[in-house]
Amino acid sequence: MQVVTIILLLLLCNTSDCRRTRNRSLRNNEREKVLRRASSTVKRNARGLTCDIYTYLHEKYLDCQERKLVFVAPDWPEDIKHMLLARNRIRKLKNNMFSKYNVMKSLDLQQNDISKIESEAFFGLDKLTTLLLQHNQIKILSEEIFIYTPSLNYLRLYDNPWHCSCELETLVTMLQVPTNRNLGNYAKCVHPIELKNQKLKQIKADQLCSEEDRQEPKNIKRDKPESVKPEFDSSLCHMYVFPVTTLNCKRKDLKKVPGNIPPDIAKLDLSNNKIRQLRAKEFEDVNELKILNLNSNGIVYIDPAAFSGLNNLEELDLSNNSLQNFEYGVLEDLYFLKILWLRENPWRCDYNIHYLFYWLKHHYNVHYNGLECKMPEEYKGWSVGKYVRSYYEECPKDKLPIYPETFDLDKDDEEWERHKDQTVQTVKKHGVIVTVIG
Repeated sequence: MQVVTIILLLLLCNTSDCRRTRNRSLRNNEREKVLRRASSTVKRNARGLTCDIYTYLHEKYLDCQERKLVFVAPDWPEDIKHMLLARNRIRKLKNNMFSKYNVMKSLDLQQNDISKIESEAFFGLDKLTTLLLQHNQIKILSEEIFIYTPSLNYLRLYDNPWHCSCELETLVTMLQVPTNRNLGNYAKCVHPIELKNQKLKQIKADQLCSEEDRQEPKNIKRDKPESVKPEFDSSLCHMYVFPVTTLNCKRKDLKKVPGNIPPDIAKLDLSNNKIRQLRAKEFEDVNELKILNLNSNGIVYIDPAAFSGLNNLEELDLSNNSLQNFEYGVLEDLYFLKILWLRENPWRCDYNIHYLFYWLKHHYNVHYNGLECKMPEEYKGWSVGKYVRSYYEECPKDKLPIYPETFDLDKDDEEWERHKDQTVQTVKKHGVIVTVIG
């Protein structure tokens, strides 16, 4: 009888333990669900990094501070009430940039690189009460920008290089309205020199414009507009952070290299677009770039300064374009280039092809392929090395032109084209460089 009683007690204990374990598991699951509802993350423009989304006092916050952003991602939730975008790399606020966030109360854009705000940038922000724009690069701003923020009662504008000219008159007048006591406090003029360090809320607005300016507004002196490249459109390209920071703009029907490319990009794919020419300094802001793919664009011309600033570039793909030669200087900034793809271009074998050939001879560690004559007809199918040899083969050696690169008529075709269609791999330095001085 005692044995039966003990067994029953043990069974009851085990049942109780199981129940407690199950209840504890259920409670943990519920707790995790509540935490997930209270705080979540959202993908930031497909880079693999995330912005934090959380709820505080029943209001939703989006925290994307210090993420190297250059734009507002299209997939952020629309019910955000407080958006934190401080310490990023945003340069321009475009029209309707925040229009879908019509319940937003505060917007923090301090410590970016903002220099231009379009007239309808804040369209739709009827409920915005707080706007932080301090520590940027804003010189001129008009009152009309704030027409779409009727609830605004807290505005920070200090530490911007304000140019106190006639164009700033309407903003200064707005800031000095007595009821706007929390708008634009501490903001100071930087230019002109006679108004430097004077607060926008204290200078006399009517002195910013001369009578001549008022009568003939067209004579107002304006900063010379910079040559602006087309803005980078986040909806066109995709960004990834693994395995390397990559911007993929492949097959996006682009006709120009997009501006405002994030400066920390290591790989940029612009292949299969319609970029017909590369202008000067197209990539000067992306000096961390290591791989650049311009394959299949129909490129016919490259400005000698197009690759200026790409000191870290290691791989350049120019295959399947419409290039006939390179102007002198095109490759001069590519100090660390290792791979150059040149296939499927209609290379014209005349004197203008010599720069490309001699640059490759001088930079013997650069692996390349596809350097074959396609025109004129008499040289079609020749290697460019063979053509260059034939160009000078009638010249006595002591009459050869002065070149800073190696030139040796006795080398055979295999040595001249030792890189052609070569699999990319680490190779050792061969031979001796001889500089011929005529």
